[in-house]
Amino acid sequence: MKSALLASLFTALALTTGSAHAEALNGTLKKIKDSGSITLGIRESSFPLSYLDASQKPVGYHIDICLRIADEIKTKLKLPKLQVKFQPVTSQNRISLVANGTVDLECGSTTNNLARQNQVAFAPTTYVTNVRIATKKSSGITSLAQLDGKSVATTTGTTSVQLLRAHEKGRNINFREVYGKDHADSFLLLESDRAAAFVMDDNLLLGLIANSKSPRDYAIVGEALSVEPIAIMLRKDDPQFKGMVHFSVRDLAKRGEIAKLYTRWFMSPIPPKGVNLNFPMSEALKKALANPNDLPAEQYNGKH
Repeated sequence: MKSALLASLFTALALTTGSAHAEALNGTLKKIKDSGSITLGIRESSFPLSYLDASQKPVGYHIDICLRIADEIKTKLKLPKLQVKFQPVTSQNRISLVANGTVDLECGSTTNNLARQNQVAFAPTTYVTNVRIATKKSSGITSLAQLDGKSVATTTGTTSVQLLRAHEKGRNINFREVYGKDHADSFLLLESDRAAAFVMDDNLLLGLIANSKSPRDYAIVGEALSVEPIAIMLRKDDPQFKGMVHFSVRDLAKRGEIAKLYTRWFMSPIPPKGVNLNFPMSEALKKALANPNDLPAEQYNGKH
């Protein structure tokens, strides 16, 4: 993995130092150069990473990072202009839409793990989350054990329920899975009492609760099921493009731009309701930004 990353970074360095002519463009960079456009895959309810504001415009922490990567690509390819297209994706189709070329960068809330690395590549980690459970305070649920016999919501195409079943405190719990088509739909299952809990990344749960009708009715409880590195997804086996993306993210991290974007989306009022999530950057994310890498979740959880 290290040698492949170094090769892709050397390619990016060549592009960024004006010697792109030394190596002809291919893959995604050629596609972007020839078309004058880049397609970003966006999520519609992954607060605050990637979602739609009140005017249905894609906004969020990962949207901003992807737009800065696009700006870097425009500059390095010396394009007079670069059209940015947005393509909504779901947990179910996001990987296939990246793999088949429909989407160039998936700017959502995707966990980087070994299984997915067999199908796609990832930019360096730009968020680290803990998978936990959200419940209504009135349910009295405060731990995994209390989910026995209950309905538990999650989003189709995510790994959350598998993590719950695999957790040492969840192996003997008998619960029924109910699925939402996206995170907003999954939260609605909890909101309407069709599920007693919603298992998902803590930042997504926090954002959905903050923007719900009655935020005070909910709590994020129980043990963390897993630590998950979240990253922007791109096509596999495209070293030129991966090198450019990795170079861009590393540069943004080095210049403190990612930290500024974090403050904007996690520590300041955000659309559509002007809610401040007040969610300080974790030590795990600080470490990831100090030494940018695309290590999978298994290495965060000691399972490599």
